[in-house]
Amino acid sequence: MTLKELAVAAMAQNKTAALLIGGTGFAVLGLCLGYKYLWKPEKVVRVGIVSQIFIHPLKSGKTASMTSAECQKLGLRVGDLRDRHWLVVTEDGHMVTGRQEPRLVLVSLTCQGGQVCLNGPNMEELKFPIKQPDNPVIDCSVYRTDIQGRDCGDEASQWLTRFLGGRKTFRLLHFQPEMKAKRPVGRKPLFQQFEQMAYKDIAAVMLLSEASVKDLSSRLGKNLTAAQFRPNIVIGECEAFEEVALFLISRCTFTTVDPETGIMNRKEPLKTLRSANQMFSKTGILQVGDVVYKISR
Repeated sequence: MTLKELAVAAMAQNKTAALLIGGTGFAVLGLCLGYKYLWKPEKVVRVGIVSQIFIHPLKSGKTASMTSAECQKLGLRVGDLRDRHWLVVTEDGHMVTGRQEPRLVLVSLTCQGGQVCLNGPNMEELKFPIKQPDNPVIDCSVYRTDIQGRDCGDEASQWLTRFLGGRKTFRLLHFQPEMKAKRPVGRKPLFQQFEQMAYKDIAAVMLLSEASVKDLSSRLGKNLTAAQFRPNIVIGECEAFEEVALFLISRCTFTTVDPETGIMNRKEPLKTLRSANQMFSKTGILQVGDVVYKISR
């Protein structure tokens, strides 16, 4: 099937988007942009379907499962929730993730009626306004890249400091639309330089397949969940490691944090995984059940 035939078929099914997996990543292409690709000779092959959609509003915080999400250049969005747009930092502006504080995975950040809601085990819920224009904008660092965030206030700081043990003071920052997004860094960036992110590590969206998680679980003799790898999109009805390029860049120590307990073992699944990208190019709505295609060149 050619891309032109795919576009015609998708329009016939009233699909809003087709998810494509390339050799180094993937792109969600709206049918409104499909005309740009109709003359290219690439073929596409059905890989599977979107089985789960996850948003992580707080970097390293609790995963939120969604049935659909709006695809934007900075990642997925559902209402006021945007993927990795809130960040915990130290008083001197350095990011804090589950690598340093594994219990962050137990912190739930949601939004309701213009309010941010923080919840965690044995903690009272804290609510504060999403928009706090009088609060200071803080310069912070995410993997040695300078970025900004608006401070969420003293109550949020005290809540996080208490939850994380009170050994040091933490603050919560919120990335807002008027702020300058960060770009890929490193000597050999895996993604194009015009890729933009808020507080993500390396790319706007991460994709993972159910089959890859199942394969790794069988090697470990332990049931892993997709949530442990912090993806945004999970693909079903797919062969293991079809998404290998995106899967491999997720091999950081944070994958050794159990999302249910907030405990880090620092070994698995990384030890077993070691033995065994293109940008998010449009805005549109991604839904569970959308068909996934692989580019065949």
